[in-house]
Amino acid sequence: MKTRDEAESSDEEDEEDPVLDNDLRWLLEEHIQWPALDLKKGCEWTTDLMDNYTIFFGHVLSNSFYPGLQRAIGVGSAFEGWSPREQDVVYKVLIPMTPPQGHSFHLELDSAEQKHVRNFRVRVQLECTCTKEQQAEGMLCFLHHPEEELKSNQDPSLLDTLCTDSYLDVQKTARWFYQLVRAIWPALPQSHNWHLKLLPSRRSCQFQVTNGRESFRIEILFGVRRGGSDIFVSSQPQYAGTPNTLWPETYAVAEAKFFQYISRTAPPDSLHLRCLQLFTRALLGIGFSTYTMKTIVMHLLNTVPMSQWSRRHFLRRLGDINVSLRSCLEEKHLNHFVIGNKRFPLHIRLPRDIASAEPPNLFHHLSQYLAAHSQAMNEYQDLQHRLASMLLNGH
Repeated sequence: MKTRDEAESSDEEDEEDPVLDNDLRWLLEEHIQWPALDLKKGCEWTTDLMDNYTIFFGHVLSNSFYPGLQRAIGVGSAFEGWSPREQDVVYKVLIPMTPPQGHSFHLELDSAEQKHVRNFRVRVQLECTCTKEQQAEGMLCFLHHPEEELKSNQDPSLLDTLCTDSYLDVQKTARWFYQLVRAIWPALPQSHNWHLKLLPSRRSCQFQVTNGRESFRIEILFGVRRGGSDIFVSSQPQYAGTPNTLWPETYAVAEAKFFQYISRTAPPDSLHLRCLQLFTRALLGIGFSTYTMKTIVMHLLNTVPMSQWSRRHFLRRLGDINVSLRSCLEEKHLNHFVIGNKRFPLHIRLPRDIASAEPPNLFHHLSQYLAAHSQAMNEYQDLQHRLASMLLNGH
């Protein structure tokens, strides 16, 4: 296989090759056993379910002092159009939360910030509601009305329900949300034909819906938007033992929008998702994360013209991904795709500090630990053998 630079400098990149085209058709359509996925159907079903939930969230929470819940945003591999496994696809969504009346959210970067992980706390602050409009609605001001009057005539503030030491608590929020999902489910049209099974999770809401023939697993994360951007702080777990008041910064919404942008500009026979799916499938049981592979493919999608991701370029693009992974391992360096990316699509909104930051090195641990780098190179060789086997044997 040629590297991308060699391929782009050659006229062969844009010339038809009937023999290669026939070989690829056999390889892609008959030889490789692609997972039988219908992600579009699952994404549409999940979106319809969450839209119905959102309507009821609005009714139930309209006059409460719990966070407002906006329309869910599809994130993760299924909504991006790929998945390494057909057996356990998870349809993941993020629900933006807004402060209830009389409250405000303030994001504070964790003072114990690690160089390659950004965690925030969501400080909840009470706001004065001593206006004629709000008094006319019968709302008492948490700041200026006597405590006894508040206890007797008004529900507790968010500080007294879902917070720990004035900060929004992830686990308390998850437990509250589980109760909402369970209570509202019987009112939804899906409940007539589907069975809901809640699954254990401390920092998200996970459940499975089945109707005897089909089954979908859904995970709901909660997040607070950073300004008007597509970057959130979310409830997703970052590492074992993450404190309840820490909300890791997530780029999942921006990445999902990037894949939507790519799908709009890609040729009808583009195989960029097949390339990503093939490599992430090969990673199962090997130490590299699927996010590593996804990051490498996103960088290539941002630099290689979309016209060169069509069916007849399949092997060349696989070669690009392979060469990029090896180069990053040898250099012990892989830039984060969103943070500090000067080529990031402008219509996807980033906070100024994200857009101008120095991209974190996702392979920083390889430069710190010699044993980790040695193991990664060995795992790269294992990956090569597995890819060769998949291409030759079709599975």
